[in-house]
Amino acid sequence: MNTMNYPKVGTTGDQKVFVFFYLNNKRYRLFNGKRIGLNLEPNSFPAHLRIPQAQLLAAEVYKHIASGGVFKEYRADSLVSGEYSDVELLEQALRMKLSADYTKKYKEELRFSYELLMKNVVGPFIKKDEVIKTMGYYKNRSSYNSLRKNLNALFNQAVAIGLKHNPIQEVKRLRGKANLNKPFDNIAEVLEEINAYNESLYLCCLLTYGCLLRPHREVRELKWGDFSGDLSYINLSGKRNKSGRNRIVPVPAYIRSVLVKRESHLNIFTGNEKAPNPDYFKTIWGRYKKVSKLLELDQTLYSFRHSGAIDIFKRTGSLSKLQKAMGHSSISVSLTYLRGLEVSELEEIDMPII
Repeated sequence: MNTMNYPKVGTTGDQKVFVFFYLNNKRYRLFNGKRIGLNLEPNSFPAHLRIPQAQLLAAEVYKHIASGGVFKEYRADSLVSGEYSDVELLEQALRMKLSADYTKKYKEELRFSYELLMKNVVGPFIKKDEVIKTMGYYKNRSSYNSLRKNLNALFNQAVAIGLKHNPIQEVKRLRGKANLNKPFDNIAEVLEEINAYNESLYLCCLLTYGCLLRPHREVRELKWGDFSGDLSYINLSGKRNKSGRNRIVPVPAYIRSVLVKRESHLNIFTGNEKAPNPDYFKTIWGRYKKVSKLLELDQTLYSFRHSGAIDIFKRTGSLSKLQKAMGHSSISVSLTYLRGLEVSELEEIDMPII
């Protein structure tokens, strides 16, 4: 395997600095940047400035070799290559994803997807038929598409650091009947029934409908510190919501009336610093469905978000306001939430212009 550690800085007895690293288990040492085509000579600086310059040389050497650059052997014309194979780049991509700020569940899915693919890869280069064989592990549409999504995330990251092609792009998603998350036409009655069943689920549904937050993470992880002092706004950082952008969401009066603010570091549902477990609302909703006299087929927790989206559009007629309220990256995503209006072939050009 073509491996390289990050270069370290060393010093000779006469105070000259150098960088050294191991590539394919062989040690290399560079006193300047000439062998990688860089005009950087740390030892031309006064002694007290040499180490910072050597650290800069280390960074440049690593970037050069990791991106496939070559350099000459010492006192020889032969070249040393630092180019990574497909497998090595994908492994690096996985490590980068696992070190990023994602949920534990998502990281586990990425690791599983990577390991599943590696069982079918033979040699240093990843072939299309090996990807297709991996995708054949699932026949269920949802599981198949989830695996494809995870592999696509890894391959895209690998492309960003040097992989020449993303083979998963040649593998199409499995299409199926869309889940409409049927909206409510009796929202007040359903909320009243939920309130009588479970107060936490009631508050979750209120925030999903009235603030258009996603229930299983954005709502579940809310702390009192996410609210403004008068509870009129919720502030979510990009790390806390699916879009990756900061969101400021107004809180309607009917939600503020049921809130009793506590210390900023406390979760609004548990009353302590820890949020409920990821399946908390999914479990309660499943139990509620079994006893509800009002729920209809295809109505889910996300139906509250769809219902809220439809209500905003009906009252404002503004697609851009809907997009902003939903926290969507594009108008086309917001359009999917208007399927509950039962307007056939709804397109962006058909929508009102501000």
